[in-house]
Amino acid sequence: MPYLTHESESAVTLEPKVTATAAVIWLHGLGADGYDFVPIVEELDLPNTIPTRFVFPHAGHRPVTINNGFVMRAWYDIRGFSGTAAEDEAGIRQSDEIVRGFIERELAAGIPSERIVLAGFSQGGAMALHVGLRYPRTLGGIVALSTYLPLRDSLQAEASAENRSTPILICHGSRDQVVPEMAGKLSRDLLVSLGYSVEWKSYVMEHQVCMQEVADIAAWLKQRLGRNK
Repeated sequence: MPYLTHESESAVTLEPKVTATAAVIWLHGLGADGYDFVPIVEELDLPNTIPTRFVFPHAGHRPVTINNGFVMRAWYDIRGFSGTAAEDEAGIRQSDEIVRGFIERELAAGIPSERIVLAGFSQGGAMALHVGLRYPRTLGGIVALSTYLPLRDSLQAEASAENRSTPILICHGSRDQVVPEMAGKLSRDLLVSLGYSVEWKSYVMEHQVCMQEVADIAAWLKQRLGRNK
């Protein structure tokens, strides 16, 4: 499917040449930007029957503790890799508002919430889970790649009833040394225990994306967005 590329200070958008009937908002990882996953759209090869707008927001710049306070694009600060390191709740909630703003733009453009998918890699995947599980309108799905569930202790109290049945795809590399696969499995298990519909995929890879994973994401998106066009 051919796309037109639009660039702004806040995001890169790939617009289908016919009117979009669905949208995927894809959040990048720590230190990257919205351009990081733009090439994946061509590899997904969604059919012309599902004209989909892809939005790749840029995170703001902030100092990141684990990188010696160096300022880079990040959805929130990461203060340590141990399970005892305090999470940057303020930063996560600030970015939550930003991501919700992108969802609202799609709603204003005429895309039903049920045809909006939140996706993300690593820190972006954590934000996709955080926002998607709390968003007050039913979403089309959540794709979480090489990531974990942030602010897990507050989920039960803050989860939206509207997204209790939203399909969730979680993918992880078995050799990931940045976000260990166990972190992904623990997040999966918690979500399943709370009654969420989670599909889990594991790949023999590090903290990255592989071709089989892209094929699996494409099949998942076609199944979700091919309905009720």
